[in-house]
Amino acid sequence: MEKWVVAAKRADFQKIGQRFGIDPVIARLIRNRNLVTEKEIDRYLHGRLSDLHSWKLLKDIQKLLGILTEKIQEKKKIRIIGDYDIDGVCSTYILLKGLTRAGALADVDIPDRMKDGYGISEELIDRAFASQVDTILTCDNGISAVEQITHAKKLGMTVLVTDHHEVPYVETEDEETHPILPPADAVVNPKQEDCTYPFKGICGAMVAFKVICGLYEILGIPADEIKKLIPFAAIATVGDVMDLTDENRIIVKEGLLRLQNPENIGLKALIRVNNLEDRELTAYHIGFILGPCMNASGRLSTAKRALELLLTENEKEASILAEDLKKLNDSRKDMTAKGVEEAVHMVESTSLAQDRVLVIYLPDCHESLAGIIAGRIRERYVKPVFVLTKGEHGVKGSGRSIESYHMFQEMVKCKEYFTKFGGHPMAAGLSMEEENIEKLRKKLNENCTLTKEDMIEKIVIDVPMPMSYVTIPLIRQLSQLEPFGKGNTKPIFAQKGLRITDCRVLGKNRNVVKMHLKDEAGFLAEGIWFGDGDAFVEKIQEKSNYDVIYYPTINVFRGRESIEMVIQGIH
Repeated sequence: MEKWVVAAKRADFQKIGQRFGIDPVIARLIRNRNLVTEKEIDRYLHGRLSDLHSWKLLKDIQKLLGILTEKIQEKKKIRIIGDYDIDGVCSTYILLKGLTRAGALADVDIPDRMKDGYGISEELIDRAFASQVDTILTCDNGISAVEQITHAKKLGMTVLVTDHHEVPYVETEDEETHPILPPADAVVNPKQEDCTYPFKGICGAMVAFKVICGLYEILGIPADEIKKLIPFAAIATVGDVMDLTDENRIIVKEGLLRLQNPENIGLKALIRVNNLEDRELTAYHIGFILGPCMNASGRLSTAKRALELLLTENEKEASILAEDLKKLNDSRKDMTAKGVEEAVHMVESTSLAQDRVLVIYLPDCHESLAGIIAGRIRERYVKPVFVLTKGEHGVKGSGRSIESYHMFQEMVKCKEYFTKFGGHPMAAGLSMEEENIEKLRKKLNENCTLTKEDMIEKIVIDVPMPMSYVTIPLIRQLSQLEPFGKGNTKPIFAQKGLRITDCRVLGKNRNVVKMHLKDEAGFLAEGIWFGDGDAFVEKIQEKSNYDVIYYPTINVFRGRESIEMVIQGIH
């Protein structure tokens, strides 16, 4: 079930259009993205690398860099400890390349998802200590590792934390919150309460990127060299599903330009094995093709394989590693489909269907797939979802949320049931004992204040616009709004009362429908639908006229351009 609503932001769209040389429709789309001032609109349309926020605004970064430069000069052994997802791998790569360029004696370690679990563990610290590591530098983890970092400090090690996850806190009886920071020598995380960094929504790789920006500036390394690391910050930003707003939008835009013909041999090989060599890469290709291949190594094997791909200088090795990652991802897709099917059956056939917060226990599911399955179930039922699996030491799980449910805050209220947890408003990870699953399910639902309205998917229509208004120049202007993704979604247009005729179901899986769309004035447009073709054709027999949401595209056939409307939904 979904509800269509029209965005109702107001502004002088004609004036904005004239000021920036854009169609008033484009001006309205920009205003719908909560951009008001000329400065904001200009940055959105023409943001440059020089518009990125200064690394100096991050709390304690000067302190961290002071310690780091001292350790580099003293030739102390530095170990980077990352994480096993795409953000962790890219963060690790950025720090390793940056530190090596700065002359550091640096190596890396990445936790094993199954053996070590999320983030820095005491075992990883002991391993570093045994290797005579002087300094541990974390990336994309560490902010919640109070006990582990205390252990490292007792061993006499220096610990530097770079992270972007929510800072853990305790809530007092009078509902005041007090952050709990690890006892590291320096902590750099924009989510710290007193951090002046103006944009909190950056990923771990962007925090790492800022650290290397500062390191290069302090050591006098040419600023141009930092540009080699931009594609990795961009891949992590999209892969970790950060909002494509503010400087994230700039870094992804710049990163995509550099991914068209990447310098990195590993990225080139990954693009090639996915048949993307001659395509214009978009955020979609990172989020749904390249990113999942990189993530698959951390899910089903070890994330070190993805890091090896990025680090290799050998083209033959790059091809082998890229092929391996693609095969792992294909295997992951099959296992995910099976897990989703099992989860849906459980919801539909048990009392779970009545819950507003779904806690689904799939003991035989591969623990690395819990987050993906949770995301699919959330999309299906428009409810917050936790998918739990049976691990070697208790239960592990991942959560995915909806906009009106702050998952991390709700988990804090149930912290007595977790042995370990962390995350964001929209996603989380956890470990717990099996005996507490039902207690967690009960308490989450008792605490839940979601209404029926909160659990109806809202489709926000940007512009109700007749298809007759669409021109090829207008479609070309739409590209100025890219990259599309979370926080900057592809615009949605709508028109009422269209007749849908001449439907043809195409494709070996019958998952494409070509059609004609005719309005009351007699204007005829070409349309295309992707999905279950036979179900679509059966649906449109019910009524003569339909309201349609769509996105206009340019179809090129034998050198001739024509307008084609991609149909995204009908009512």
